[in-house]
Amino acid sequence: MAKPLKFDEETEAIADICKALGHPTRVQIMTLLWKRDQRTCGEIVELIPLAQSTISKHLLELKKANLVHIQYEGKKTIYSAGVDNINALKKYCSSYLSTIEISEENKETVLTTKHKVRGKNSHLKQYNYQFSHKKSKEETKEIAGKLE
Repeated sequence: MAKPLKFDEETEAIADICKALGHPTRVQIMTLLWKRDQRTCGEIVELIPLAQSTISKHLLELKKANLVHIQYEGKKTIYSAGVDNINALKKYCSSYLSTIEISEENKETVLTTKHKVRGKNSHLKQYNYQFSHKKSKEETKEIAGKLE
């Protein structure tokens, strides 16, 4: 059995923050809170088309990582961005990025395409994904011609 590693407090905090931000919905919630602080769960649900219970679960995960703060006003629960942990993440990322060098030829990423891609599954075509179980248009036409 592997021995559990002990990390320093800052490393553990950064890991918790990254884990909490490891879901696109939670990143979107944080973006909404940065654009306008102090939103209710209902306001977030109006902007992100998911069930209120789902948004609540994501808010709970963000709260566990101290990325959101909760304030109660009567029956309303108001959420706001936890600036301290965001600043800790910002400091960590800035420090990390300042220690690495990226050569000019490696600056292009997989998200960069040199051509416009349209149509069904166009988001996949830019990566040249090939699905062996799917027939090309030519193969489909050829099979259809043989059946007639």
